[in-house]
Amino acid sequence: MSKNKSKYILACDIGGTHITSAIITSGTWTILSETIVRKSVNSAQNAKSIFLDWSSAINESIAHFGQPIHQIGIAMPGPFDYENGISMMKGQNKYDALYQLDITTALRDTLNKPTVEIRYINDAAAFLQGEIFAAGRHNEKKILGITLGTGLGSAIWQQGDKAIDANLWNTPYKEFIFEEYLVTRWFTRRFEQISGQKENGLKEIIEKHSTSDSFRLLISEYRTHLYQFLKYFSNTESCNSYIIGGNIAKAWDIINQGNYFGDFNISIGVYEEKAALIGAASQFE
Repeated sequence: MSKNKSKYILACDIGGTHITSAIITSGTWTILSETIVRKSVNSAQNAKSIFLDWSSAINESIAHFGQPIHQIGIAMPGPFDYENGISMMKGQNKYDALYQLDITTALRDTLNKPTVEIRYINDAAAFLQGEIFAAGRHNEKKILGITLGTGLGSAIWQQGDKAIDANLWNTPYKEFIFEEYLVTRWFTRRFEQISGQKENGLKEIIEKHSTSDSFRLLISEYRTHLYQFLKYFSNTESCNSYIIGGNIAKAWDIINQGNYFGDFNISIGVYEEKAALIGAASQFE
């Protein structure tokens, strides 16, 4: 290990409305719980304000830790040039002010840490990589990951490489694209069409309507869409192993009733947001 390498890495998970940061021990991939900081971020504000929000969370984690940090791993939504640290997000209701900016230089300046090493990974890829490392599955050959929530995330991990974004959300399916049939807004829109009742999300639909015929039809349709997506992804990548996460995966027992997805080797993610932090840190492995 060079003197700049440390067994402690600062990891961030950046979303459209938040940043979570924490210190992670490399090798065991454990999160030092006293260093976890979560802050709201207004991603519609100007670049300077965004960098100040981010660096405030990072500095707070470092303050709880009490030692200098030489490496920062960041899980970042796309589109983003992960290799060069340039934001490509535009017209997505988040981080427009960062479009084409060099994030690494700006963060080093704001943090006043000119030599800190910063690496970036796609957020869906970070989830997958974090689950694999935390569960000790990095001796397997290839694993696919999907996250099901407000958006559809997809990622590919192969032994010896870091996980990458598979970017399948906008793959054509039926009249639209896969994402429109697999995320939270599909459940609320379709449930209203079937039942005439408006609910905020899948959780509310399950809590109030789980014994209704409308609900049975809803889940049956969703299963079909998800099966088609898994089949498409498996065929494209010649791989049958999945780790599935995101808020919709919390209802997996209902979705997979009767072992509907038995053709695939599926595990449900157990580390949730922590997986993205571990995945971001494990880039320095």
